[in-house]
Amino acid sequence: MISNLTKYKKDLGELISTGVDLLMAMQYECHPEEFEKQLKPKLKKEYLGFVKKLPNFKQSYQSWYSEALILLKQLLPDRIPDFIKLYEKPKNRKSIEYGNYTIEDYLQTLVVTNNFERKVGPEAALSQFQQQLHIVESIKKRFESSLFDIKQLVQADVFDSELESANELNKKGFIRGAGAVAGVVLEKHLAQICHNHNVKVTKKNPTISDYNDNLKNADVFETPTWRKIQHLGDLRNLCDHKKKKEPTKDDIEELIQGVDKIIKTIF
Repeated sequence: MISNLTKYKKDLGELISTGVDLLMAMQYECHPEEFEKQLKPKLKKEYLGFVKKLPNFKQSYQSWYSEALILLKQLLPDRIPDFIKLYEKPKNRKSIEYGNYTIEDYLQTLVVTNNFERKVGPEAALSQFQQQLHIVESIKKRFESSLFDIKQLVQADVFDSELESANELNKKGFIRGAGAVAGVVLEKHLAQICHNHNVKVTKKNPTISDYNDNLKNADVFETPTWRKIQHLGDLRNLCDHKKKKEPTKDDIEELIQGVDKIIKTIF
């Protein structure tokens, strides 16, 4: 099984490579003559083929942006507001200047004029996308730095392995055991989320419910997520305690799938 660390490195490499292609496509769209002047002497006969292979920025950017956000949430969450700001139009923007022209404006080919004189246009978004690409590239330094904390990546590998074991136990009829294993994974992950967000849990031996309540109260996630985790906790309790209702394979399959989604989407 490929490790999370290896997977992140591979995804990051592909994301940066695509970003470089998008930047060149953007440069070509904004300044075709200058682009040709710079590259044609170097590429010569291959220039036209190179240009044809460039992606269409407006068609490809949204996919790149979504993938980049996911990776930032995993590895560099502090830079997410900066990354989004470069894309989204400011809500309180009263006038459009070179400095506040965004990638969202570029995708709409917005051109601002003043007395029929061009004031700002799509070329202003070039620096915005360059900054986004630099933010994504900075993730690479985290991998190379001795200060990079890989604890959560290693933990994610362990959780994946434990959920696979729980799945096998469930298939073989060890329903309560499978549910207990999945419940432990969920509990450990919620404890890690509390640590990540500096959410203090005062109870000596906190349960899934305790972690869940504290995280909701700290606005780490909203009510729909809290309800989902509460439901998963109820399924886990069917396995750990003697209840009138016996857990079924379907109950535990739902528990395992639910835990797997939580550990991969909430951090």
